[in-house]
Amino acid sequence: MLNGIRIIEIEGLGPGPFAGMMLADLGADVIVVHRALGAQAPGMPDRPILDRGKRSIALDLKSPQDRDTALALIATADALIEGFRPGVMERLGLGPEICHARNPALVYGRMTGWGQDGPLSDRAGHDMNYIGLAGALWHASPAGQPPIAPPTLVGDIGGGALYLVVGILAGILSARTSGRGTVVDAAIYDGAANMMNLLMTLAQSGGFRSERGQSLLDGPHWSRTYKTADGRFMSVQCLEPKFYAIFLDRLGLADDVEFAAQFDPATWPHLSQRLETLFAGRSQAEWQAVFDGSDACVAPVLTPEQASRHPMNTARRTWVDCEGGLQAAPAPRFSGRTDWSAPPVPARGEHGQEILAELSKSEK
Repeated sequence: MLNGIRIIEIEGLGPGPFAGMMLADLGADVIVVHRALGAQAPGMPDRPILDRGKRSIALDLKSPQDRDTALALIATADALIEGFRPGVMERLGLGPEICHARNPALVYGRMTGWGQDGPLSDRAGHDMNYIGLAGALWHASPAGQPPIAPPTLVGDIGGGALYLVVGILAGILSARTSGRGTVVDAAIYDGAANMMNLLMTLAQSGGFRSERGQSLLDGPHWSRTYKTADGRFMSVQCLEPKFYAIFLDRLGLADDVEFAAQFDPATWPHLSQRLETLFAGRSQAEWQAVFDGSDACVAPVLTPEQASRHPMNTARRTWVDCEGGLQAAPAPRFSGRTDWSAPPVPARGEHGQEILAELSKSEK
């Protein structure tokens, strides 16, 4: 979908590379400028999945010659991705003003936790800090338990990378009609707060409250997970009354008067305890059989490895095992496109000579 689009990605951590991966998955020519010197980030492999489908050139951006090479690359690009603290790219001589002087239509994508300005813009932070301050972590766990969300998904990926991708694509569309680029200030803090707007819509009618365990989706017995006899879990979220009725019927509780008042918060703690006892009596596989083929809105909670073996994945091939490990296929999907297979992950600097040769031809 993005054939003909070129993105220059300055090596960074987490959401920036994830955004670059998404754009590469969509067909963009993503050239990642890897560090010529310096160690890998803690916990990262030599060839991370996030670099799949990209090309790599290794440059020392503190070297005048390599900085000039980076600028020459940026001059050929539709967009740039960088994830340093505010001011770092400017000190390297690669800030927006210099880059726009070489390429006025460039979309300059900046990925940070706190944004380019504000009282915390120069402070360190991580996913949990950003979403905590943004209000997106508070309801992440049942009432009475410490708030915790799946690592990186809400902040780095949801509030960060996805908003950066949207901003870059919007900027490219604008540049194609106006000829003018822009700077995209993608702050995880902003994006995580923006994702709360669906819940804030529920708040308009009283369905979302500040007190944990009292909102429409974080308190009811029909909107949570339950532990099974084998130590696994089932997810339950039958919001609509017609699905709730199917849920009760499959459990043999259709005539139980205690379960009749689905939306009465006063009953939720007691009914949750009853369901905890009920679900603890059978294994996950047994509960899957109970709800199989129904609209009860119940599903097993699986690890990625278990999900890859589920019939759903057999049909959609969302999880694939390749390059020695499990990775998820691109999303969303587009009609008329061939089946996806994982592209190779480049070694650091693997395409350096190829990219330099292309630059040399374009400058002649």
